[in-house]
Amino acid sequence: MQKRFLNKILFTVGLILFSCFHGKTQTELKLSLDSARHYAMEYNRNLINAGLAVDEAALRLRETIARGLPQVDATVDYNNFFGSTAELAFGPVPAVIEFNPTSNLNLSVGQLIFSGSYIVGIRTAKLYQEITETSVEKTGQEIKAHVTRAYYLGLISMESREIVEANLVNIMDVLKKTRAMVDAGVAEELDYDQLAVQANMLENALRAADRQVELSLNMLRLQMGLDASAEIILTDELENIVDRSDFTGSLLNPFALQDNFDYRLIELQTSVAEKQVDLERAAYLPTIAGFYNYTEKLMKPEFDIQPKHVIGVNVSIPIFSSGVRQSRVRQAKINLEVAVNQKELISEQLMIQEKQLRYNLRNAVEQYENQKTNVEVSRRVFENITRKYEQGMVSSLDLTTANNNYLQAENSFVSAMMQLLEAQVEMDKLLNSI
Repeated sequence: MQKRFLNKILFTVGLILFSCFHGKTQTELKLSLDSARHYAMEYNRNLINAGLAVDEAALRLRETIARGLPQVDATVDYNNFFGSTAELAFGPVPAVIEFNPTSNLNLSVGQLIFSGSYIVGIRTAKLYQEITETSVEKTGQEIKAHVTRAYYLGLISMESREIVEANLVNIMDVLKKTRAMVDAGVAEELDYDQLAVQANMLENALRAADRQVELSLNMLRLQMGLDASAEIILTDELENIVDRSDFTGSLLNPFALQDNFDYRLIELQTSVAEKQVDLERAAYLPTIAGFYNYTEKLMKPEFDIQPKHVIGVNVSIPIFSSGVRQSRVRQAKINLEVAVNQKELISEQLMIQEKQLRYNLRNAVEQYENQKTNVEVSRRVFENITRKYEQGMVSSLDLTTANNNYLQAENSFVSAMMQLLEAQVEMDKLLNSI
C-alpha cells in the first residue's frame, strides 16, 4: 500500500509539472497510450478496491495465525451479599458465617498446543491471500485492456470524424464550383441539388461523429478514473500504433496455461477445495490447549480455600457424531471433484480460445491489408471522377456515387484497423503480454 501510494504521488506531481510546463491547467491531460494505462493503474476504482482486498486478506491471515498464539485475558469482579449469613453445624452450637463483599482480579493465559483445524486454516488463509493477489493482477490486466480499447476507440472516432470532415470540405468545394457552372448555364440545377443533398448528409454525419468522439473519450475517462470535466488530448496516432505493433510476434508467441490468470485462479480454487477436505478430516483429530490462571483476592471472604495459581491442559477428543463428520468429508470431496472438473473445463476452453484468437488476428491482418488497398483505389477513382465532373464529362450522380464509395472504403478501412487492434489486444491478454 505504501509503495502504491508513493507511486500515485509521484505520478500526480509529474502530471502537474507537465501541465504547468506547457501552460495548461491541471485538468487537461496529454496522454499517450502508455501514460493512459499507467494513470488507470493508479486511479481506477476497481483496481484500488482489489488492492484493498489484498490488504484485507493479509490481515485475515494474521488473524488466523493469531488464534493459535497465547491469549491473555484479565477480569475484575465485585460481589456484595447484603449481610447474608450461613450456618455450619460442626458441634452443638452452629457456627455462623457472614458473607462479606468480595472482589477478585483474575488473569488467564491460554495457549493452543495442537489443532488440525488450525493448521489447515492457516494454509487455507494463505491460499485465499494468493487468490486475492492473483485477482489484483487479473484486474490490472483487464483494466489495461479496457483502457487500450477505449484509447483505440477514441482515435478511431477522431479518425472517422476527420474523414467525414475532409469529405465534406471536398463536396462543399465541388458544390461551390457547380453553383458557378449552373449560373453560367454549363450545368443543370438538378446537379447542384443532388450535391447539396450529399453535403447535408455529410454535415449530419459530422455532427454524429462529434458525439461519437465525446462518447469514446468519456469511456476512457471512466476507465482511467478521471473526472468527467477533465480535458483529454490523445497524443498517439493510429498509423503509428499499427506500424509499431508486432502482430507477427503476437501470432508466434507460444501460449502457456500457467501464465493465464483464469487458469491460475482455478488452480488456486482447486487447492482451496483440497484444503477444505483436509479441514473436514481434521475434525476427527483431538484439540489440545494449555492454560494458566492467576487469581488475586482484592477483598477476601471469611472462608477462602481457592488457590492463586492454576495450570492445566484441556484435551477435546471427538468420539461419535452420528455420521455428521463423515457426511461433511464426503461433501468436501464432491466439491473437490467439481473443482477439478471445472479446472479441466477452463483448460480446454482456453486452448480453444487460443486457436480462435490466433485465427481472428490472422484474418484481421489480411482484412486490414485488403482494405488499405481498397481505400487507395477508391481515392484515385474519386479524384478522377471529380476532375471529369469539373470538365463536364460525367454527371453529378456519378460524382455522388464515387464519393459514397470512397467514404465507404475509408470507413471500412478504419473499421478493419480497429478490428486488427482489438484482435491483438485479445491475443495479448490471453498470453498475459499486454
